[in-house]
Amino acid sequence: MSNTELSAGQPPEAPEAPTGAMRSQGEPVTGRNIAPQILSALRHNTALSLGVILLVGLLLFSVVGAMVYDVGKAAPLSALPGRPPGGDYPLGTDQQGRDMLAAMIAGTPLTLRIGLIAGVLGTAIGALLAFVAGYYRGFADTVIRTAVDVGLTVPGLLILIIIAITLKGNITVDQVALVVASTAWLWPARTMRSQVLTMRERIYVQMAQLSGMSGPEIIFREMMPNLIPFIAASLINSIVQAVLASIGLEALGLGALDTPTLGMTIYWAIYNSALLHGAWWVWAPPIIAILVLFVGLFLLSIGLESVTNPRLRRAA
Repeated sequence: MSNTELSAGQPPEAPEAPTGAMRSQGEPVTGRNIAPQILSALRHNTALSLGVILLVGLLLFSVVGAMVYDVGKAAPLSALPGRPPGGDYPLGTDQQGRDMLAAMIAGTPLTLRIGLIAGVLGTAIGALLAFVAGYYRGFADTVIRTAVDVGLTVPGLLILIIIAITLKGNITVDQVALVVASTAWLWPARTMRSQVLTMRERIYVQMAQLSGMSGPEIIFREMMPNLIPFIAASLINSIVQAVLASIGLEALGLGALDTPTLGMTIYWAIYNSALLHGAWWVWAPPIIAILVLFVGLFLLSIGLESVTNPRLRRAA
């Protein structure tokens, strides 16, 4: 996966465990109180609200569109090929005879599905490895840190291309998600490990150790709830990177050829030279949908950071 991060979507530092004094001066955001904070922020945080609106709008477009429009027209040879927008085809058709509006309605949730599966798997695996490496240190930390460092030195797209090529037969949407998830854990593992190393030295963790709690109990009961805001922000970044990686693979023809994902729609537009032939209705809709998706996730990341980062909340 790419090593780049969204500059405004950087996850916040892990907060201290809440105490009575801290609560009286402004309660920190942890896994136990983040939901009310987010609900309150939706009313006051413009970036978070706009991000949610854009993403909900995309979902409604797909859900409502599937109810009122025949998404079966997204299949090849289901319509007259090469038709411009108008009449029976509001967004026209491509050279494969696919209705572009039907392709957008069916393909948008498929692309988001790839991002969600790969992002959730990557963040979960990365978090697990980060807690093992950061808390137990020693040999486990050395092995995990070395694997992450080596994995991040190799271009992520190159790894994904090699994995996708080795898969025989027509790859499915879920397989594309698993291919992307195979490298999606690297960056979360590195960033979360640094947070776990810091939390390991906090007083509440040391007190838990002195009380006789086991390592897994300390991780899941004491450390993880306080790292949930960080994990949430990392998840958003992982979804963005997973969607970008999947689109890159599909644009090269390494996706599910028989599914109308946004990346495969772009691939067919490139394959049929839609730009050279002036068929703007073939490449413009998927690009617009991708832009809306990325802007929505980007704004959501900014909004979540302002909620979970104590420094930004105090500055506001």
